[in-house]
Amino acid sequence: MRPSRLSVLSTLSVLAVTLLPTGGASAAATPPAPLTVTDPGFEQEGAGWTLTSGAGTATNLPHGGNRLLYLDGGPDKKASQTITARQSGTYDFSAWIATGGPGAHFTVRVNGKVMDSVALPSRPTYARYTLSRIAMAPDDQLEIAFESGDGWVNADDVMVSPSSPVDPTISSSDPRIVEMFTWSKRKANSWVQLPGTTGPLNVDENNRSGTGTGTYGPAYWAGYAHRSAYYSRDFAHQLGGAAVLGLSTENKAMLRSYAASATAQHRYYPVWALNFDTTTAHAIDYHGPDDFVREVPATFELVEKANEAYRWSGDRAYLDDTAFWDYYRHATEEFVDLHDGTKDNGKVKVAEGTGNGIFAGAASYNEEGNEHLAEAGDGIAAQYQAYRALAELARDKGDSALAAASAARAKQLKEYFNATWSGDGSGASMVRAYRTDGTAVTGWGKENSWFMPMKGIIDPGPRNDAYLDYIDEQASGSGRPGNIEALTYLPDTFFRNNRADTAWKWMRHIYDQRNTQHTVSRQGPNGDYPEVSFTLLSQTVQGLMGIAPDAPRRSLTTQSRLPSGMDWLKLDDLRIGKSTFSLRHDGTTSSTLAHTSGGSAYTWEARFPGKHSRITVDGKKRPVRTKTVDGVTYTYAVVSVAPGTSRTVRVG
Repeated sequence: MRPSRLSVLSTLSVLAVTLLPTGGASAAATPPAPLTVTDPGFEQEGAGWTLTSGAGTATNLPHGGNRLLYLDGGPDKKASQTITARQSGTYDFSAWIATGGPGAHFTVRVNGKVMDSVALPSRPTYARYTLSRIAMAPDDQLEIAFESGDGWVNADDVMVSPSSPVDPTISSSDPRIVEMFTWSKRKANSWVQLPGTTGPLNVDENNRSGTGTGTYGPAYWAGYAHRSAYYSRDFAHQLGGAAVLGLSTENKAMLRSYAASATAQHRYYPVWALNFDTTTAHAIDYHGPDDFVREVPATFELVEKANEAYRWSGDRAYLDDTAFWDYYRHATEEFVDLHDGTKDNGKVKVAEGTGNGIFAGAASYNEEGNEHLAEAGDGIAAQYQAYRALAELARDKGDSALAAASAARAKQLKEYFNATWSGDGSGASMVRAYRTDGTAVTGWGKENSWFMPMKGIIDPGPRNDAYLDYIDEQASGSGRPGNIEALTYLPDTFFRNNRADTAWKWMRHIYDQRNTQHTVSRQGPNGDYPEVSFTLLSQTVQGLMGIAPDAPRRSLTTQSRLPSGMDWLKLDDLRIGKSTFSLRHDGTTSSTLAHTSGGSAYTWEARFPGKHSRITVDGKKRPVRTKTVDGVTYTYAVVSVAPGTSRTVRVG
């Protein structure tokens, strides 16, 4: 979801929930949540909460719904709730809090012992605070408490999240990346829904209490925090960070809900947003099968991301579940056929938007302006990656004919893009879209500019290099997007093209803006836009560490992309499939991989940019091997890493 849509959406009435034939677990099949907070939004005037004098509920400025909790300034004011744990588990607890002065605390105790506490700063606007990884056993007494300070305290929308299955840690010569990663994993995990929780549906800025309740499934927030939904664009970008936290159940459930929504009635578009029940379309974005938000790149990105989720998890459901497989085929075949026709692309098919806005089908993620686009750089680049993803999925499914055909379509589309579609200009003169009247569009297009090199559809070489320079120049100057979530793509763009220093510059910028107010005031600070924390996680692991997992084939590839000034970086508790690893890079010339747990050996391809005269494995010389990938030459070694062993590869 992007701020440019607010003026459009604010005029739309909220319609009834539309049920989608997801075929997934129904609300009735989801067991009740193992830990439940009574009246988490204080809509029942604090039912279940113990309030001292000077504490109560009010209606003056809630974060969500119609009521909030308040504490007057001064000592000894408190609001608390005690819950008996029904089973073992580890949980995160979050709340939206605003304060009129310092000194207050948000605290969790178990059996009277403080397990975690946040000292609240003076911040008169709402921000989200989290207490992480609170372990509980059956019959433990959990206390959630808001305790007063020097000024007033407003609190709202308490949330319980299951702590992530994996708790990765970073160590480094550069303390900035350690701080950034630690903040990101705590913040990202706070957006995960506890399955079985009963919560509101169809909450948005025009309907703060929603339209009834539902039972939430495995999901996490992806989009505005004041809406009870996850959005396809945000979700696609957050999936990698979720995989780092081991959220494979959530990734699969959310992907499947989108896959099953892309019906013939919807002309094979997935819906744009789903409620946290993972079953119903979010009403502000869905008014009926011919009137819902849809954008071409999302259809293709979800294919690419299903392949990525499969590589992280090794879950064969991505191959064997017909909801997934039908989606891949429809997205890369019927969807393209149905949405190609405005512009003549010869023998190549390019999926198109209508040029009539997001509720009629937009060609691009860039919703700003009035360009009436039929084809856009982000759409064609995402289509290219969808073909590549299907080729890999079909190969692993054993369908060699489909794998070859899809790889050929990807190759043909890329050749057409570089020879014809993108024109012969560079930088500002490269074509990045076509209008419905057939005219080419150049200049700065934000998403439909940076998606092209980010998805690797531009041939490597001087033209791609010049376009990357142009992107950095525009994003650093007058062309910078106003919303932080748009900037979260820039590190991916530059890591993909081996510009580690530029990618790290943008990671630092995004992190440094985390306490700045978001352009949408109800969203809170920039750091409370979920995409920020999730992408900083993936950019650390897949970007800086250069980790490309392939759990189905029990293999992984690594490449150090440490920027200037970062001497070493180590990641512990990396989960790929059923194995856990530790990886350390020393500069760009030495990598050590430890297989800390698992049942089978993994094949490790350790890559190093450039052609080196010497390579060693565990101190022993190996014949030098090189390969060229996307125009970059690497020296590499392939080694087997058995569980309980560690291997070191160095070049010189």
